[in-house]
Amino acid sequence: MRRKRDRVIFDFFLILVSVGVAVYIVETGAVHAFVASLASLGWAGTFFAGMLFTSLFTTAPAIAILAELAQEQSIISVALIGALGAVVGDFILFQLVRDRVGEDVRFLLGYAKRRRFPAIFKTKLFHSLTPFVGALIIASPLPDELGLTLLGFSNVTDRSFVFIAYAMNALGILLIGWVAITVQGPL
Repeated sequence: MRRKRDRVIFDFFLILVSVGVAVYIVETGAVHAFVASLASLGWAGTFFAGMLFTSLFTTAPAIAILAELAQEQSIISVALIGALGAVVGDFILFQLVRDRVGEDVRFLLGYAKRRRFPAIFKTKLFHSLTPFVGALIIASPLPDELGLTLLGFSNVTDRSFVFIAYAMNALGILLIGWVAITVQGPL
């Protein structure tokens, strides 16, 4: 019991450190230089921007990069290549979420004083909707961690996860590119 509590505290500490690093990077202006250098890499930059599209701390810069790339390159290619990068990033996060964060959430839910809230997670309706809601979150410009957590709760296989993540990320990146082209107009 103490070991699980210590792991939850450690995970929370890692999140705080990540937030601190993200704030520091934004405050020093390093993000703008990074965006410019990544956009100059072409397809490799698109793949890497797709990887950045998955995390809470890197979603916003990734959206800006992918929007710029969709104006410079084929919007379909940006969506397909960016989605490959996003699947790699999502798969890494999925393994972490499924194996570690999911256990942490279950552990924390065990401390709930009311049993109604944890009981929601055991209903058939919850298990039926979690893959669908998780996939929608992955497709949206929102950070993927919540969607990955929901997919982790639903016990999705790795193969199904890769298919869902690729399709949803490609759709999300395609929509970002479409909005960027529509707002900015074609080059």
